[in-house]
Amino acid sequence: MERARTLLRWLLAAAYLIAGIAHLRSPQTFLAITPGWVPFPHQTIMITGLCEIAGALALLTMRLRWIAGVMLAAYAVCVYPANIKHAVDGIAIGGKTLGLWYHIPRLAFQPVIIWWALFAGRVTSWPFRRREYPN
Repeated sequence: MERARTLLRWLLAAAYLIAGIAHLRSPQTFLAITPGWVPFPHQTIMITGLCEIAGALALLTMRLRWIAGVMLAAYAVCVYPANIKHAVDGIAIGGKTLGLWYHIPRLAFQPVIIWWALFAGRVTSWPFRRREYPN
């Protein structure tokens, strides 16, 4: 299980690092899917990009791993409204409108990303922990 956790940790860190850099390099892409009720949208996109980068790096450090897992899981919950807006409004990104073939699996996968951050951060071992039964 530890090999799998390590692999998943590195993959998640890479994904968040790439996403964080994308937030900083191409904020207009993320502004398009940001719900209207989010205050200071441009600054929010910049801050979320920095949070993704910091979370990715922290996930790879032993001392910060647990808090990084918790915070990245919370982050995945917080950005879910942007994913919903992207799907519901059919917002074109890079000139392409993605259909339900993309949005339904993406929305359904969000809870997995939340679990993934918790698992990679050693916050949980569920569902892999062996259950002990009383005698």
